[in-house]
Amino acid sequence: MRQAPPSRYKWSPWALGARPRTLPASLVPVLVGTGTAVAYGRAVWWRAVLAGVVALALQVGVNYANDYSDGVRGTDRDRVGPVRLVAGGLASPASVKRAALLAFGVAGAAGCVLAAVAGWWLLAVGAVCVLAAWAYTGGPRPYGYAGLGEAAVFVFFGLVATVGTAYVQTGQFSALEVLASLPVGLFAVSLLVVNNLRDIPGDAAAGKNTLAVRLGPAGTRRLYASCALGALAMVLPVALSRPWALLALAALVLALRPVRAVLSGSAGPELVPVLGATGRLQLVAGSLLAIGIAL
Repeated sequence: MRQAPPSRYKWSPWALGARPRTLPASLVPVLVGTGTAVAYGRAVWWRAVLAGVVALALQVGVNYANDYSDGVRGTDRDRVGPVRLVAGGLASPASVKRAALLAFGVAGAAGCVLAAVAGWWLLAVGAVCVLAAWAYTGGPRPYGYAGLGEAAVFVFFGLVATVGTAYVQTGQFSALEVLASLPVGLFAVSLLVVNNLRDIPGDAAAGKNTLAVRLGPAGTRRLYASCALGALAMVLPVALSRPWALLALAALVLALRPVRAVLSGSAGPELVPVLGATGRLQLVAGSLLAIGIAL
């Protein structure tokens, strides 16, 4: 299926290429990590803002890098999802690559400031994050094509982003922020799972063996439900030390509709609004979790 022409979209192609539905994956760990810093009475708001810049810029960078790499490989030639810049002919591969590198540069600049005040070893962590972002679909052996994308998303948009945000403010590691990173990571994985569920036919034809392709539609649907609902269940261990974290369970009402849609067999374009609903679920649940931890 060919992508719709740009005239159908209200937003600029570059804004769409940044994949706004996926951006909660970068903001939620910053909110939750800052919530743990507040709980310890050691929040530093300008550092939290810089951590947000790092996370958001990395997310935009990986989205542009994915657009570029999949576009030049031909993976996105026949899409049923939102517009892609390279595959849709809306931007040249070189310009999309430059946009990805610019976003990574912004993340690096903000990260350098944080490293200067919180520890220079954080530069190594940042470098690994950028390399992982590029290697997801770029390079000779992209790990996203081998079914490892979900594991990477859990690590980098769950554990690393949440714990890292807390650390640059508190200067210490704690069990609380590690526990809080688990639901954050599962929500981020659920975004990728539903995205890859939608793309199974095209990815399989292009030789992109994502975890969804390997599991098949039925297994991927079960995985999505497990991640979305499991993320809410993982709030319970956090609540053992921060009872107000249970506020996040109010987001269950937002989980029911997308989970039901996925389990009932929605496919192709029908999953585009499910991706948006999953992003909203993540943002609301993550915000409530951050507030609950901070209280």
